[in-house]
Amino acid sequence: MLKDILAIAGQPGLYKTISKGSKNLIVESLSTGKRIPAHSTNKIIALEDIAIFTTKGEVQLKEVLKKIAEKEDGKPSIDHKSSGNELKNYFGEVLPDYDEDRVYVSDIKKVIQWYNILQEKDMLSFEDEEKENDEEENSEA
Repeated sequence: MLKDILAIAGQPGLYKTISKGSKNLIVESLSTGKRIPAHSTNKIIALEDIAIFTTKGEVQLKEVLKKIAEKEDGKPSIDHKSSGNELKNYFGEVLPDYDEDRVYVSDIKKVIQWYNILQEKDMLSFEDEEKENDEEENSEA
């Protein structure tokens, strides 16, 4: 679900990989649909590679997005422009053991904004992930 969805430092929103070149990627904004080159000098990260610090270790972003979706019953979450206290309280409900010293309000804003973008574009699909987990468990048995 998240492997082709990218965050690019200095660029707002999320991007989908369209094409790969030798020194750049062609990406499309999920918000505007506009295609731009993302060069190797840009800081680019796939959402599947992002994790959130907790007091017990790290939780993958897809798990956090899944928890938000469950809390909101698949509907949009609160506005990412809400106050810092509102965002912290909300995130505490979603991920009670998140590390408050290492997860900043700006991080929470990004996660909530990303969730809302993906939810709006109907790109949150957790069924494939559950099928893969079931298949792994069956093959191990």
